[in-house]
Amino acid sequence: MRRRLDLLASLIVRPAVLFLDEPTTGVDPRSRAAIWSSVRSLAATGTTVLLTTQYLDEADRLADDVVIMKAGRAVASGSPDALKDTIGTSVLVAVEDAADLPAAAAVASRWASRPPFVDTEQLRLTARIAAGSVTLPELVRHLDAAGVRAQDVSFRRPTLDEVFLDRTGDSARDKAATEAVA
Repeated sequence: MRRRLDLLASLIVRPAVLFLDEPTTGVDPRSRAAIWSSVRSLAATGTTVLLTTQYLDEADRLADDVVIMKAGRAVASGSPDALKDTIGTSVLVAVEDAADLPAAAAVASRWASRPPFVDTEQLRLTARIAAGSVTLPELVRHLDAAGVRAQDVSFRRPTLDEVFLDRTGDSARDKAATEAVA
């Protein structure tokens, strides 16, 4: 309740700049939606909002510009879309037979920024490619030409959480977790 009262008091005066430090931590979903509705209204009328948050999905929906910090230093900044484009798009290829995985990996490697992650148990691979480097129909045509019997082929844009891990992660564990999510 104290957090809600502090935020409400800030919103009433229509400040030129509003600093919000983790305003939705511990807040129920209905109150969170109400807070963001009020903040959007203020921003639409010219208030500059500086938000610190660990909920990067909120930053993705609300922010015009995001700065990712590590140990007190900015390691990346830009619009949410521009930041996501810096690490590329995830490609997922699911195959019928494990024997198709090497050919699928060879096709994906044409555009991949690093070797594809191959999961022989799940019969799928994931690869990170530069945003816009290939279209889904083109990829499917290349897989077909290579004789890959794909059950599913999809693209997925990264989340800001994945951008954060990419820009701040120092361990192989962080990268493996990002690949597993892809």
